[in-house]
Amino acid sequence: MHAIKVNYLKPVPSSKSLAVWRELGDRQAQATTLSNLASAVKLQGDYRCARSLYEECLAIFQELNDRTGVAWSLNYQGDVAREQGDWEDARALYEQALVFFRERDDRWGIAGTLADLGNLAREHEDYSAARSLYRESIKVFRELGHKRGIARLLECFSCAAAAQFEAERSLRLAGAAEALRQTIGAPLSPGEQVKLDASLYPARQSMTEVASAEAWLEGKGLTVERAIEEALLPDSSSPIR
Repeated sequence: MHAIKVNYLKPVPSSKSLAVWRELGDRQAQATTLSNLASAVKLQGDYRCARSLYEECLAIFQELNDRTGVAWSLNYQGDVAREQGDWEDARALYEQALVFFRERDDRWGIAGTLADLGNLAREHEDYSAARSLYRESIKVFRELGHKRGIARLLECFSCAAAAQFEAERSLRLAGAAEALRQTIGAPLSPGEQVKLDASLYPARQSMTEVASAEAWLEGKGLTVERAIEEALLPDSSSPIR
């Protein structure tokens, strides 16, 4: 499950804007527009085009010595590589992005990239590494008070628990994440909901429909802090009540 990641760059209308910025020679605006265009075509599933646009964007940010722009461009390229199934390239890109985020003490970028690396580890069934990365990430989001980031990490922990046959815990955490998203008005996109449901399917299948619903509702009743505490517990630990 790969939750929504907001483009930190300011939205710019379209490819027509890119032509204008190129004519005016505004390199910063060009890079911003390229990044947003890349994000748009990525959502349409055109990963080759998205990667090319992100690479062009990255080159401009490097030219401008915009370290924040470089970091996010690398991170977004990692997203594309992951969608293409190129996990080694994705890991390398995320790790490069993390270096830049740490250099600038960009805690939002650090937390998000740690979650991305955790997802890669989980997809390779390295659950110990995944949980370690998730723990570091959610602690930063908690310190920042970043509720959307916390919801994303609760979902990440939920998916890891489902993969490790901790069905009840998985559904509690997913219920807590859903409740938090409802509170802050940040629902998953339809595509992301499909991915989450697929990741949670083993958990739901291993429980009765009634037990599954009870676990979900129990999670929805947890406070944010109690949900985080449960996510941070060691594997197979008793739930926080």
